[in-house]
Amino acid sequence: MSMLAVGGALRQELLHTGTLPALPVFAMTYVFTPCPVVALPVAGSDARFPVRRIFCVGRNYAEHAREMGAADQAAGLEPPFFFMKPGDAVVGGDGELAVAYPPATANLHHEVELVVALAGGGADVAVDAAPGLIFGYAVGLDLTRRDLQARAKEKGHPWDMGKGFDQSAVCGLIQPVTAVGHPASGEIRLEVNGETRQRGDLADMMWKVPAIIANLSTLVGLAPGDLIYTGTPSGVGPLQRGDRLAGRIAGVGTLAARIV
Repeated sequence: MSMLAVGGALRQELLHTGTLPALPVFAMTYVFTPCPVVALPVAGSDARFPVRRIFCVGRNYAEHAREMGAADQAAGLEPPFFFMKPGDAVVGGDGELAVAYPPATANLHHEVELVVALAGGGADVAVDAAPGLIFGYAVGLDLTRRDLQARAKEKGHPWDMGKGFDQSAVCGLIQPVTAVGHPASGEIRLEVNGETRQRGDLADMMWKVPAIIANLSTLVGLAPGDLIYTGTPSGVGPLQRGDRLAGRIAGVGTLAARIV
């Protein structure tokens, strides 16, 4: 069987089952050493969670949507929209994380979010089956170069360089579902230098986690290792070098970071 045929077969298996079958063994050399697997620590375990892709939900809290200039959805709830960050944009772990202030911006913004870590996948996932794909949850920060994003919006350009830069996806310890269940409500909060900047409740999400997964799976085949950042409450704002951030989601955990 050719490499092309093997690749097609593996893709179909992933799309239909959400799992990767055992790979055939090939002798393989590379033109340079492959990048290491990006992985996040798991609470209560020495095992690490390998990251595949990072999906983010835009404007999933009504107050944040309003502060970003979106119109109220008077005619009904629109489908969620998604953007992506590279898998290696993630920086995570326990303790205080050092996060570099990125180049090419004068307006770096914080967005605290519930992160969903998938251990299963598939295409066209039913809403009631979605929780069964989840390995765990974490507190995350979607960092945004707001000035670059705003200029891209004005020109009708993609947001990639406003959202998908190095270390733009900050993530705390992943808490397994076996320890925290599936949180559907509880305070989500971010403090910057001891001052509360963002405060909301998971119950305020317009699209809940199972519906997010189901909708996303109609667009791409989800797979183990995918992370989903589920949106942020209102109160987003600028960061400076030296700022210390403390995020917390009730029933999930905490996150500490410093901008350097």
